Amino acid sequence: MRSITKNVGSSYTEPQKGSLKIEDVKRVLIIRPNHRLGNQLLLTPLVQEVLNTFPNSEIDLFVKGGVAYPVFENYSRVSKIIQLPRKPFNNLFKYAKSWISVKSKSYDLVINGDKNSSSGRLLTNLAKAKLKIFGDVDLDIQKNFSDHMHISKYPIYNLRSNLKRLGFPENNKPLPLLDIKLSASEFEKGKVILDDIIKNHKKTICIYTNATGDKCYSETWWETFYERLKTEYPDFNIIEMLPIENISKINFKAPNFYSEDIREMAGIIKNTSIFIAADNGVMHLASAALTPCVGFFSVTDENIYAPYGNGSVALNTNHTNIDDWIKAVNGILHWHNYQK
Repeated sequence: MRSITKNVGSSYTEPQKGSLKIEDVKRVLIIRPNHRLGNQLLLTPLVQEVLNTFPNSEIDLFVKGGVAYPVFENYSRVSKIIQLPRKPFNNLFKYAKSWISVKSKSYDLVINGDKNSSSGRLLTNLAKAKLKIFGDVDLDIQKNFSDHMHISKYPIYNLRSNLKRLGFPENNKPLPLLDIKLSASEFEKGKVILDDIIKNHKKTICIYTNATGDKCYSETWWETFYERLKTEYPDFNIIEMLPIENISKINFKAPNFYSEDIREMAGIIKNTSIFIAADNGVMHLASAALTPCVGFFSVTDENIYAPYGNGSVALNTNHTNIDDWIKAVNGILHWHNYQK
């Protein structure tokens, strides 16, 4: 599909330099047709960038599945979520209707949120807009930004590059972080739940031992690391967040909790000092709760999916050892205490 769609948009002619003003950009469509929790959370920095850049704008999102609704629940200027069914061949009419709806509204700006998405390119081409950003590879971005491979960061660098070329002021502000925008009440609810789990006033380390496929580490790996955490941090609680499958790679040795509500999960994590997990959607949820994260990588590329901001670190376990991991945890806990 990528080879078929690589030239989609080549006939598009962008507006003349200076013809589009910041205040004129009011209707924006961002396209990211992927159903996974992590990928929707990784879209939040781009949404923030658009809202920050264009103060008069409201955003429609074109996504797959229903997880975008809780993710963007507190984004007041996300006005509409166009939802593709997760299983298109079981819902062909709804699938076609969603695609057609993109053509029914005129936008000032349309952004393909993932440069590697073939359907994103096709939908961007299909949409009616003054300015379309397909997400093409930009050699200057690759040369100037060492973190350009990151799936959240590249679309922002690409947007800024396109806007600069069109005469908009250059934007060198720090990139937005993943953010689910927890409310004060969600934070307080999370604190109540956490306090009921730990029943003391010590700070808390939260681990999540599950992941999909080859990203998941073994019980032996996690049990070894868990025992080392207990030895290194006797003054901390160590709790485990459980997945929907009710699986624990440490055989439920730590106090644990489970929730089907991702905003409730984020509220609990927000009340902890650090979140430790392999690369997965819940790691990105913790990052979007603005909690420092240690993310473990062995098969996926940390340059693309690493947690970032708030002192977070990504560790490739193929090239590091348990002492390196403890050193990273120490660094985050020191950072966390400094921030407090």
